[in-house]
Amino acid sequence: MGMLDGKVALVTGAGGGLGRAHAMLLAKEGASVVVNDLGGSRDGTGAGASMADGVVEEIKAAGGTAVAHYGSVTNKDDALGMVQTAIDNFGKLDILIANAGILRDKSFKNMEDDMWDIVVEVHLRGTYLTTKAAFDHMIERGDGGRIIVTSSTSGLLGNFGQTNYGAAKAGIAGFARCLWLEGAKYGVTVNTLAPTAMSRMTEDILPEGVQDQFPPECVSPAIVWLCTDEAKDISGRQWLIAGNNVQLLSWQLTPIASRDVSEGPWDVEEIGEKILASKDNWPSINPLRG
Repeated sequence: MGMLDGKVALVTGAGGGLGRAHAMLLAKEGASVVVNDLGGSRDGTGAGASMADGVVEEIKAAGGTAVAHYGSVTNKDDALGMVQTAIDNFGKLDILIANAGILRDKSFKNMEDDMWDIVVEVHLRGTYLTTKAAFDHMIERGDGGRIIVTSSTSGLLGNFGQTNYGAAKAGIAGFARCLWLEGAKYGVTVNTLAPTAMSRMTEDILPEGVQDQFPPECVSPAIVWLCTDEAKDISGRQWLIAGNNVQLLSWQLTPIASRDVSEGPWDVEEIGEKILASKDNWPSINPLRG
């Protein structure tokens, strides 16, 4: 017996890397899986059926149940079609893992409009469209659901040369921080994953000497568990997972200066002095780097 017996899941961008790892483990735990992948390259160009079909065959060979979908997350009809594929084949949809993404890295000085637009479209709009389709179905059914969206440490903490990617991923995190509040009314949990894993997306980002420390299969167990009934009360959280290290990212407030509003606004020089005096107590911008 698996922890997801009887559940139906949709994973976008599931033709390789993290998406494939999620789909394989969901199926192993008993879920029927819609494997979505456009079949394009890392920069979003091209398309084909082989990537999604290959994962479906792997799942079936291992004794699981899966069907393929080849649509783009940036197309509303395709997003609706992914959910409809789950309904047509398995009767419902319980789980969405919005994982699809591309890269067009460039320093901001050299960033071009099309690089910005396509990355934001695939990541942020793609997450919106697929989540909207899944969320509407889940609340209509009335049996709750699980939604995992994929952000990044680039969006939450920053990374050089990824202003487009980081902005899109930060947007996804903000989207999830709002949606979980709405989902609570319907029993739909919404959690955010910020993974570090070796894949074609990161093969030239992760140093060669550490790539084998971050197999995508290590990220999936915690994410798949968040899709189970046991995780019904866990929502609105940001999960940083790298290798077998699972961490929660929680925002904290650092007091700088305070006084009663009856005293009037701060003098510019005075508040500047307060800010500078507190600097040694500020937390790191990126706790992963110090």
